[in-house]
Amino acid sequence: MSVLIRRRVLWDHLRSALWVMPTLSVVFFLVAGMVLSHVSIGDDSPLRWLVFQGTPEEARQMLIVVSSTMITVTGLVFALTIIALQIASGQYSPRLLRNFMRDRGTQFVLSVFVGAFAYSTAGLHTVGVQNPDEAAFMPRLAVSGSLGLALASLGVLIYFIHHLSSSIQIDTIMNMIVHETLEVIDDLYPDRTGSFESEERCPDPPAWAITMPSDRSGYIQEIAPDALVHVAARKDLVIRFVKSVGHHVVAGTPIAWVWHRSADHLPSELGLKEAIRDSVQVGFERTMLQDVPFGIRRLVDIGNRALSSAINDPYTATQAVHHLSEVLCVLARRRLCDRVYRDEHGSVRVAIPFPDFADYLQLSTGQIRRFGAKEPAVARSLIQLLRNVCSSTASKDRRMAAAKHIRLVLEEAKREITQPADVESLLADADDALGVLEVGRPQTARSSTHDLIL
Repeated sequence: MSVLIRRRVLWDHLRSALWVMPTLSVVFFLVAGMVLSHVSIGDDSPLRWLVFQGTPEEARQMLIVVSSTMITVTGLVFALTIIALQIASGQYSPRLLRNFMRDRGTQFVLSVFVGAFAYSTAGLHTVGVQNPDEAAFMPRLAVSGSLGLALASLGVLIYFIHHLSSSIQIDTIMNMIVHETLEVIDDLYPDRTGSFESEERCPDPPAWAITMPSDRSGYIQEIAPDALVHVAARKDLVIRFVKSVGHHVVAGTPIAWVWHRSADHLPSELGLKEAIRDSVQVGFERTMLQDVPFGIRRLVDIGNRALSSAINDPYTATQAVHHLSEVLCVLARRRLCDRVYRDEHGSVRVAIPFPDFADYLQLSTGQIRRFGAKEPAVARSLIQLLRNVCSSTASKDRRMAAAKHIRLVLEEAKREITQPADVESLLADADDALGVLEVGRPQTARSSTHDLIL
């Protein structure tokens, strides 16, 4: 694995781990306690009235109380966090657990409580301990620090209750997904010029191309092509990946095609397998490192779960479509293309397929359209999404793709909706959306009582 991939994967893993910040917090507070224990507050110090004024035995009792309280509250925080994970997994989507694990607020709260427990418990090792010929050890500033941590933990607990109740709200969850997805879009598709004519695609492998098998099973999380470009240029090869980031591969199945420009030369596999293995990160789960469809998938999951018979919450599905509209309208204005990497002479060396706009449209609307066809509010929100897409792009191909999905929504709705008035309303909305295609510029949406209600 290349150094770049290793660093990015390690950083992503550390961000998702609940133990990292609490562990660092324990180390920090232990060091702080050790330092404060050697700070003496004299009788003439202006801080003498602020530090702990009790006896060594009273200090030990206070440290015991703080330690027992902190470990109890820490258990409560863990329990509430697990409940939040269960709610997110069962009510919305199991693919949201990673977001809660990465939540900085929860990690900060756990760090404070665990750190306060470690600080106070470590103090019991020395505070009040007395040798036969010496006075009991009494670091007043360090003991005061434990009392200060206990008071601060009260405020942190109140913050955690507010933060947790806010973080499990569906609006907060979907807004977080959209924000994360838009960051990946900005990283992968920075071109905002609106030029769509030169969207480059991967070259098709010739008949003499050989396949390179994957040595691991899992999801492609990231591809770093720089090292592969140098290897391919040195061997005069073209490497074209079979699947993109986010796709699942099975060990022993093809992950890339490799070929010489001339059919008379068969590429040597020597060094190629190692180069491909080092440039591709395959893991047991999908991540957001380079995977825009994964962000869309999580929003679609929320919509699908809301439309299930067990939950039957069409408004949440409508909200999911609204957030999908934000993502698709940004994609509609970006230059989407495969990743084609060339050497210093301009020759294609590495090609990685990426979804085009039609793929994103299908992923965003296909399942919700089928599951929510019988609910007029969901069908109407899908038509509004596609209308917004038409208004956001000047590309004829993308507008035609949106028009195709508008007609698919109408066909599904006509089959599932039994109330003629609802069908007529959808037809009017669809005509308004298709009108954007005819004039080729944004229009003001037709207002209706349905828009006010939804």
